[in-house]
This record gives sequence, C-alpha cells and structure tokens, in this order.
Amino acid sequence: MPAEDKWNSLPALMLGLARSWPDRPMLRFWRNGGWRSLTWAEFALQVTDIAAGLRARGICPGDRVLIVAENRPEFLIADTAIMAIGAVSVPAYTTNTVADHAHLLRDSGARCAITSTAKLASAVAEAAGLGGLDLVVCMEDTPGTVPWGTLGATRGDLPMLAAEADQIPSGRLACLIYTSGTGGAPKGVMLPHRAMLANRRGIASFIRRLALPRDACYLSFLPLSHAYEHTVAYLLTSFGIEIVFSRGAERLSAELAEVRPQVVTAVPRLFEVLRARILAGLEKQSALQQRLFEATLRLGLRRMDGPPLNALERAEDAVLDRLVRRKVRQRFGGRLMALVSGGARLDPDLSGFFLALGLPVLQGYGQTEAGPVVSVNTPWENDRRSVGRPLPGVTVRIAGDGEVLIRGALTMDGYWNNPEATAAALRPELPDSEPWLHTGDVGEIVNGALRITDRKRDFIKTLSGEMVSPARIESLLMAEPEIAQAVVAGEGRPAISALLVPAEGQDAAALEGAVRRVNGRLTTVERIRRFAAVEPFTVENGLLTPTMKVKRRMVLQVHAARVDQFYS
Repeated sequence: MPAEDKWNSLPALMLGLARSWPDRPMLRFWRNGGWRSLTWAEFALQVTDIAAGLRARGICPGDRVLIVAENRPEFLIADTAIMAIGAVSVPAYTTNTVADHAHLLRDSGARCAITSTAKLASAVAEAAGLGGLDLVVCMEDTPGTVPWGTLGATRGDLPMLAAEADQIPSGRLACLIYTSGTGGAPKGVMLPHRAMLANRRGIASFIRRLALPRDACYLSFLPLSHAYEHTVAYLLTSFGIEIVFSRGAERLSAELAEVRPQVVTAVPRLFEVLRARILAGLEKQSALQQRLFEATLRLGLRRMDGPPLNALERAEDAVLDRLVRRKVRQRFGGRLMALVSGGARLDPDLSGFFLALGLPVLQGYGQTEAGPVVSVNTPWENDRRSVGRPLPGVTVRIAGDGEVLIRGALTMDGYWNNPEATAAALRPELPDSEPWLHTGDVGEIVNGALRITDRKRDFIKTLSGEMVSPARIESLLMAEPEIAQAVVAGEGRPAISALLVPAEGQDAAALEGAVRRVNGRLTTVERIRRFAAVEPFTVENGLLTPTMKVKRRMVLQVHAARVDQFYS
C-alpha cells in the first residue's frame, strides 16, 4: 500500500493509484443489461480526456462545475477531472427541483453543468435561464447540450495531468458540497483537498485491520452528491476496494445477495425500513420460527449488554447462530464485514436489533462541514450507544452547553459566500487561535467514545419551560412496528404531540396502542398527549432529504394547522 501522506489532492491520489494498479478493477456498474467493469487505467484515461475537453471549452481553475447524475462511473470521472484542472466540483442531487438547481447555480456561480439524462439537462437549463450557463454537458444525446462522448473526444496527456495534479496544494478548494437543507436553504460547504485526505488518513488503520480480501467490494447506493458517499467513494477505492454502483434502493436487497459486498454504508432510515420488513415477514412464519427469532434477539442483546450467558444459554445461542443468524447474513450476501451507518443518529435499539441478528452494524458520526467523517465504531470495539472514537488527527470536546466541537485538518474552510454563517460555525476560543467547528449537535464523551444525544436547535421548550428531546421520542416511536415515521411537536405548547406515518397495513387503533406503549417509557413531560396519522414523508413531497433524513421543520410547517388543532 502506498504511503498515506504521499498525495496532497484527490486527483493526485486517484491518478497516482492508477499508475500503481492499472489492471485492477475499480468500478462495477450496470449497463445494457449486464454488469460492466472499469479498471484503474481506463478510469485515468477517461479522466484525462474529460479534463482536456473541459479545458478546451474554457473551464479554468477556480470555475465551479455542477454535476447532476446518479451513481455511475461518469460521476467520479467528471468529479476527478474537474478537480484535476483546478476547477471546483459542485455535486447536486438528481431529485432536486428546478428551484433547488436555481439556488445552487445562483449561489455557486457555476459556469458549466454536467448531467446524466435529458430530463436533468432540461431542469438545469430551466433553472439557469437564458445565458445562465456557458456549457451544459449531457451523457445522453440531447439537443442544446454537448454530448459526453464529444467532451471526451479531446485526447489528453495523462502524464502531464498527473504531474499537474501532484502540484495541487492540499488547501485548495476541491468541491462545494451543499447541505441537504433540513433547516433552511442549503449552504455550500467549502471542502479543501486536505479535509477529505484527512478522513483517509483517519480510517487507514481501520481498513487495514479489517483485513479485507483482494476481491473486496463496496456496494454504493447513497447519492454521490452527499458528502458522506462522496468522500467514502474516494476513500474506499483508494484502499483497493472495488465500488459497485447499485441500480437503486429498490434493487438493494437483490444486489446484496448477488454482489456479496464486504462493505456497505447506509443511513438510519434504511435500517428502519429493513427492520419493518423483517418483522412484517416474521408475522407470516410459524409459531416455532417466531420463538426462535425472539430467542435470537434476546440472547444476542444479552451477549452485548449482559449479564453474561451461562453455559446452557451459550449453547442455545450457538445453535440459533446456525438456524437464524446465518440466514440473515446470507440475505446480506454472507461476506459483510462492515455495515456503516452515518448521516444521522442511529437509535441504539435499532442498531441492537441488527447486531443481535449477527450483522456488523457500525455507527459513525460526521458532518458535511467535517470532511465529513469525525468518528466511527469498529468491529473490535463497537459501542452501539456511541458513534465511536474520533479518528486519528481529530480533536473533539464538549462545550459547556453540551455542544460537540471539532478541530483538525478535516474541517471546512467555511460556507461559500456566507461569512456570517461561517463566523457562527467556525469560532476560535482566543484571537488568532485555530477555530473550533461548532456542530450544533449535543453529546458527551464516555470512555473515549463520542455519544450524540440530540440536535441543539431541535430541542423543544414547552410552555412550562421544560426542555424535551424530540430525537429520543421519535426514535422510541419508530421502534414500534406500527409506526414508519414520526415527528413530534410542542415548542411553546403545553404538551407534546406527534405526527405519525403508519406502517403498511396499520390503522388508527394500532397507532394508539403503539403510542400507549411508548408513553409508558417516557417521563410525564415527554408523554404524547395527542397524535394524528399523516401521509408518508418522502423525497418527492419535499419532506425527506435525498439521504432520507426527515425535514422536521418542513413537516411541522406543512402540518401546522393539524398541530394547532391538537391544542385548540
């Protein structure tokens, strides 16, 4: 493995590895009815040609280039080419509305957009308006755009581009990653090369200790436009792990069994959906199978939390491992070594469910503003109530009000064209000292591991002045099989209420029973006094981010009249 500190930029890293591993598979993707593969050498040549094509069309160092594409090789090729010529990539979600694209284009000042489909090219062109973009590239033949093949037809000089990439300073701006906007308009996070390379150095020992086989692969299905997936894609490939681009979340279950990955990254919402499906399927099984499943969960949790199993229980647990856990592992491909959750807090009860079933669920923590990986659990030190120990090179401390503060090479340079927000997020303790990133998350450090308890700005202050954590209540609600999604309300109100999305096939009576059970686990102040069933929160209706985080503020705004009725 090449030395960890050899490269100062992402394109230098990728082109350098292509020299070392020319024939090694790098990317696997579905095209024309079958799986296709791209080697490192092929990747580097395509990066070189796209870089030459962008330069030939006037893209200069510092120019911003929007990328709107699903997970596919062309995304990483374009992204690397843009950075290699000193320009700045601006990844955008394919689910963005025209208004969303317009905000990104206005805010970033992008001169060029690279899109994957005619529909996306049309949306971006509409968002830009007349004369808003100098160049629109499309991977499908689309009138008014430059075809991807034409852009890459300009032959580039790979040794020259690699030499240029080697001279890119680590502090140069690499990309603008726009926050997913759970609270207000998305802000452009300025990530320099050093931030993402700091993440790479931070996980190096973790990857080595996993001792992955040479044919290890990583199934990628979260959008590459999100900071989590964007960085992880570079990190894992740079350790020789082949990326397999999923055809979509709806095919994920089949692809897990087919691709048999060693590594998968996910967000909490996926675990919620999977648990609901598993429990729904369990209801159709025989009474014996249900008892075996329940015993597997019970003993699996005991192994993690204590008290220790006695000799008879250990024997029973070993039998259940063959009868139940082996089947669960096979549904995930049978070779999974790390199923890493990030992007939002994963409830310990939810992770415990999968850990008890024998799946290697590891919760990590990060923010777009921090590269984005701050900490992660490991298979050999996995505390499901924490988000793991900070990565090497990352300093974490807890402020007097409980806020998590971060310092290190991984932190952003600030928010693009937003000095006020930058000053609020990056604050030094003393003049001329290195600033701390104020995350807005509330947490604590226990035995060296970081625990996240809530979002600072999301605390509910009731009419009586009591402070209530909505995340805790929502997690308990969504742990009930009758409830798919939940948002609680109560700011400035006399009591807590809830907006609930029923699980498939559940009615109001089922919801009432679930709320009653949850209330039995809550304090008097936290208990839910009123609730209502609402339509699902989705990306399409604007109530979920593309990484499946609920936009709490938007949900409360959309259902404001119903919330008002709770207290009338």
